[in-house]
Amino acid sequence: MSKLGRTTRALARTRVAGLAALAAVLTLPAAASAQSASHEGHGTKSIVDVATAAGSFKTLLAAVKAAGLVETLQANGPFTVFAPSDAAFAKVPKATLDGLLADKSALKSVLTFHVVPGRVVAGDIVKANGANPKTVNGQPLDITLRGGKVFVNGAQVVTADVPASNGVIHIIDTVLMPASAPADR
Repeated sequence: MSKLGRTTRALARTRVAGLAALAAVLTLPAAASAQSASHEGHGTKSIVDVATAAGSFKTLLAAVKAAGLVETLQANGPFTVFAPSDAAFAKVPKATLDGLLADKSALKSVLTFHVVPGRVVAGDIVKANGANPKTVNGQPLDITLRGGKVFVNGAQVVTADVPASNGVIHIIDTVLMPASAPADR
């Protein structure tokens, strides 16, 4: 094969690899939009109402109620909530969860670590190639992209851009613990 033929083949492989990478980057926002579109009926409900209707946030809602944050999450906002599912709370050691529920201040700190003022959607994270937004409790989150997936302090976003009248919900697979939260007790 001539040198020109080898060069042409190498360029073709580079173009294919480049197109594959571009397609991967472009499909992440599209997937987030598709997830968002499937939840559009919730756009008139507050974050608390959307979480209640979903049925998979019983522990989170009980904690929000115990911390006295229901009215806050029903207010105008907008808020971005990284909402751990009941399955995420099941990973928290019972002693830690019991300790949080017994300490309203610590519980409030953990819950407000899951809330960012404003509306942060998946497309913004992808465009910025990650983010470090400050949470309501004052500490920043580390949002990264790895392998086409979004992670928040190591917790994977399993469903992005669930709309609510006062913000957006991103469902995560792990409860986030701020630096000042109680460890296993």
